[in-house]
Amino acid sequence: MIISERIFKLMDEKGVSQLQLAEKTGIAQSTISDWKRKKTNPSSDKIMAICDVLDVSPFELLQDTIPSKGAGEVDFLIASEGTAEYAVLKKMEKLNKKTKEELTNYVKGLRNKK
Repeated sequence: MIISERIFKLMDEKGVSQLQLAEKTGIAQSTISDWKRKKTNPSSDKIMAICDVLDVSPFELLQDTIPSKGAGEVDFLIASEGTAEYAVLKKMEKLNKKTKEELTNYVKGLRNKK
């Protein structure tokens, strides 16, 4: 599935019309229409605006373009600045290797405590 097809699928799922997407992103409605008609993709500078309106991450928008064969599991997470997760990750990245391993083991222990 190409990116524009994924956009239209998400628009349909979320009940967003081409006109609404155009108004909320500032992208001309004719441009959005061209994506569908000509089976072209938006330029990269439009992706974040589209993601904001459709309330998806860039990964969620682009995920269907990643080949499933051999792609494996996702090896990254997205944490928004200002969240507790973001704060923990920022602090963790400053730790030395040994302390990171200790923290990882501690978290594993917490998970097993259920």
